Amino acid sequence: MGTEFIASQHKPHAVFIPLPAQSHIKAMLKLAKVLHHKGFHITFVHFEINYRCLSESRGPNSMDGLPDFRFEFIPDGLPTTDTLVGPHLGLLCKSILEGDYLAQFSDLISKLNDSSSSNVPPVTCIVSDGFLSNFTIATAEEHGLPIAIFFTLSASGFMGFDQIRVLAERGLIPLKVDESFQKNGYLDQAIDFIPGMKNMRLRDFSTNAIKAKNIDEIGFRMAAEPTKKSREAPALILHTFDALEPELLDTLSSMFRAVYFIGPLQLHLNRMQQSGLRSIGCNLWKEEPECLQWLDYRTPNSVLYVNFGSITWLTTEQFIEFGMGLAKSNIPFLWIIRPDMVVGGSAILPPEFTQETRERGFIASWCPQEEVLNHPSVGGFLTHCGWGSTIESISAGMPMLCWPFIGDQPINCRYACAEWGIGMEIDNDVKSDDLAKLVTDLMEGEKGKELKNTAMEWKKMAEEATGPKGSSSLNLEKLINEILLSGKCIFQKT
Repeated sequence: MGTEFIASQHKPHAVFIPLPAQSHIKAMLKLAKVLHHKGFHITFVHFEINYRCLSESRGPNSMDGLPDFRFEFIPDGLPTTDTLVGPHLGLLCKSILEGDYLAQFSDLISKLNDSSSSNVPPVTCIVSDGFLSNFTIATAEEHGLPIAIFFTLSASGFMGFDQIRVLAERGLIPLKVDESFQKNGYLDQAIDFIPGMKNMRLRDFSTNAIKAKNIDEIGFRMAAEPTKKSREAPALILHTFDALEPELLDTLSSMFRAVYFIGPLQLHLNRMQQSGLRSIGCNLWKEEPECLQWLDYRTPNSVLYVNFGSITWLTTEQFIEFGMGLAKSNIPFLWIIRPDMVVGGSAILPPEFTQETRERGFIASWCPQEEVLNHPSVGGFLTHCGWGSTIESISAGMPMLCWPFIGDQPINCRYACAEWGIGMEIDNDVKSDDLAKLVTDLMEGEKGKELKNTAMEWKKMAEEATGPKGSSSLNLEKLINEILLSGKCIFQKT
């Protein structure tokens, strides 16, 4: 049966809870909007830190929602801060793994189901971020609710996290060598035993896991534990599409009971009438729409868009190398510099940067990324390779320069450059002269044209996947009917 505009005495009620990080919130909010369009009542649950940040960045009424799309929050005990960079990112991960959120989340479900105090339909299903499965699966089991675990990642990124334990069992990590491993080739050794993955190197796996000193460190545990726990849930959702990662679709389907590739979510939304949902956003920093006006006056495909995402941080030295590389390239650029992006120093560039780029550069603290990536003036994307940015780039047909930092970003970079043919990698030890050459090659060289053509082919396949009979659209229908509307809550202990 189709699921457009479900009609019933009580709407099905899906509770969403994302990891409190920008890209996770964004992807889960998109899926929540898709389900709302399909007829679901939505309760979207933030951690307190993000509820506060969103209220500040988007205005005090931004959390009001709609009658059938509501926001709630659970306390997190994290410091009052406007950043998750640096030490606070570690605190967040520790809080997720060790915090007592089970009682809080369960109490919220009970409150929503209490007809004497709640005016919403009874909760019928949960869609949980995979990195929160340590308490959301137990909550679903306690309340007898079906749950779908949504890792807002590519299939390769998910598999990379899932195989961290195998790397440790084989003695490859944690690293038992000193800092010289960065130069002696240790990280370049081939990893050829991961199911569904090929041409991988040790350096392509989660840096916070492989560089941990032991398996009890938060960085290692945050990478290794959630995928194992997720095997207990009835369904696994990934933000990718079948044509992009077919080998991993087959592999994961043999490992999990039900796997759904449903991306890119924005392309689903582009086909839907969103009405009041357009006012519901998730940017943790205030956007500067002036950058779009600046782009309007640039020639087509001439501007390099530069954005390192929401949690990547740079040292002062790296920041200056990137800045001077952009200056030396002579290419117009739009550069997003978060207020907290430079750690241990200040985001001040040399005077010669200003002199060189005054007429061709625009710097903003945040922007509506998908509008930027789809702007006709933008011809390339310098990115940290977070999966949210990567799949948005694929959806826009945009070639990339890749500088991965943490988590699944190295794997996303590897696939973009070595498998999908849409990116070029920037050396971790970035130098301005090398960067300038890469920027020029991407924006004006033959290599850039080749990457652009391939990126446009992937864009077409992404659009086909989200079309009326596309694989992602069909998978979405299956997810709704087989899991979210089924009432089934069959769990499997690991």
